[in-house]
Amino acid sequence: PFSFLTEEARSIFFILFWSVSSIIDHNINLLHNLHLNVPHQFRPYSILKMRFSRLCLSAAVIASSSSSSSSCWVGAESATTCESSTTLAEAPFIDPKIMLQGKVQDVNGGGDFSLTEVQGCCNSDYQPQLIGKMPQMDPTQTMQVLEEAQQAWQGGMGTWPQMTLKDRMEAIDNFLKELSKSREVIVQTLMWEIGKNRKDAESEFDRTIEFCQKTMQTIREDPEFYGSWQTIGSTRAFVKRAAVGIVMCLGPMNYPLNETYATLIPALLMGNVAIMKIPTIGGLAHLLTMDAFAKTLPPGAMNFVSGRGRDTMPHLMKTGKIDALAFIGGFKAADDLIRQHPNPHRLKVFLQLEAKNMAIFLQDMFDPSKESEMSAALDQAMLGALSFNGQRCTALKLFYAPQQHGEDFAKRMAKRVEAKSVGLPWQTHGDSDSASYSSITPLPGMKRVDYMKELIDDAVSKGAKIMNEKGGEIIGGSESTLMIPAVLYPVTPDMKIYREEQFGPIVPIATYESLDTILENGREGIYGQQVSIFVSDTETEAATELLDKFSSIFGKININSQCGRSPDTLPFSGRRSSAMGVMSVKDALNEFSIPTVVSYKQGDANAGIVQDIERSSNFLQSL
Repeated sequence: PFSFLTEEARSIFFILFWSVSSIIDHNINLLHNLHLNVPHQFRPYSILKMRFSRLCLSAAVIASSSSSSSSCWVGAESATTCESSTTLAEAPFIDPKIMLQGKVQDVNGGGDFSLTEVQGCCNSDYQPQLIGKMPQMDPTQTMQVLEEAQQAWQGGMGTWPQMTLKDRMEAIDNFLKELSKSREVIVQTLMWEIGKNRKDAESEFDRTIEFCQKTMQTIREDPEFYGSWQTIGSTRAFVKRAAVGIVMCLGPMNYPLNETYATLIPALLMGNVAIMKIPTIGGLAHLLTMDAFAKTLPPGAMNFVSGRGRDTMPHLMKTGKIDALAFIGGFKAADDLIRQHPNPHRLKVFLQLEAKNMAIFLQDMFDPSKESEMSAALDQAMLGALSFNGQRCTALKLFYAPQQHGEDFAKRMAKRVEAKSVGLPWQTHGDSDSASYSSITPLPGMKRVDYMKELIDDAVSKGAKIMNEKGGEIIGGSESTLMIPAVLYPVTPDMKIYREEQFGPIVPIATYESLDTILENGREGIYGQQVSIFVSDTETEAATELLDKFSSIFGKININSQCGRSPDTLPFSGRRSSAMGVMSVKDALNEFSIPTVVSYKQGDANAGIVQDIERSSNFLQSL
């Protein structure tokens, strides 16, 4: 009943009410003790009722503070038109840890490690919240991690690379079981640190486990990985993939668990030794995985480096001891790292980088008779543009509509944006039977907010309009990072948002008079990840032209659906400054392994010798 009051007003009311009622209570008791006449309504049993009422009213005030109906729904008439409830999640605090010599050490006292406080995206007041500390390794400490990785690798003769494939798979399977015990605290940490809503955080964890399990299933089913004998003429050969060496894995902040493990686990399964650079944002979840690794893998097989990139990564690369780089992030940072290696021809590189994925709505989609197709397409467009606030490399980041339908399209997109729920990651909206978590949540840091404002201001200064109510505004004060998405129209090539990857809640809409405009952008752009084409059954000729010409530009062409990586059994690739290498449950295994051949000329003597070797060889051992 008191949820209409601000938190400060509720606190003041609570204090005043409790103070006044306590004074009345005390004075009535005093009158009774002096045996003076007391009005009927203040007899002792009434005092008890007053005390009970005070307790109930206080509970109501507190409950109103714990369950907030703060505005979170961006409506066409108002930014506060929905009902929501916030069950206050308790902020986690993740103690700083390191893992050396296969053992996890708590360094909360600091010691030889300097510590940096990690601020979560938000608390109930939309302000940053201290949720942990991260060790900041210096160059010397970073080199110690590398030395342990080298000892574990031993030029390919260490414990982990020499284990049988079966034993490595058993170790990773045990790791996943241990990791699953920490599911809830990892989910909570993802929510608080990077602002991912509960449903998406749970999905990231579960999809990560599923990806790892599918990867192991691929090994069991494909002789390329578990090894097989074949006969070619007079040659008998055993072919099996084996490790590359020491792999340095750098994952992103937006999917710190899923994207990192999509390279890390395949690399480990193939017998590589891994060093993970914990990301500056989104890194606390990785501290929670150390115990599981320490319990299930031999010392040095898995290693962690934390701290500023400039104090860690260049020093590792300059040694020339890094054999493979798995990097997910920006292309400039990737280029800088690769240049640090003294022998770049020896560095096996896997990159998943930036993108500026286009969504193209063809003319026939605007025919009134195609309204059902258009509605479905707009739903996909919203998912593609604003899932996890647009902070996905596969997000739809530039929309094209025919010139004569541009404004109408922008208004329809704006209407859908205005129906999005905006709030905290753990906040639910709607009736209890159909409640859903916030669609739009705080961004992980003010730098992201500042960049969004920069792009919006640039576009507006050059003629674009913000089409949706409250678009680009911040909820919660100057330190809040909760931004209402902005639909920008019309967007033109001279605007930054036309070519730069926003990686955030901005929906830019451009127009075209002919397909040449779109083809030119595809041809001249620096990215080449994915594209989405929305078409009905009357413009298939135009769709065919786009598909054929884009087939040598983009890694994936989506018809009437948003861009995305899934299903994980399909290749996830890209061209230009978007990718180098292919990700899938099978392709990732290939990226971090080399085909190794054992062969001999057929003959009874050789066959007998090889059979004796095979019986005791770890490498030749079958699953």
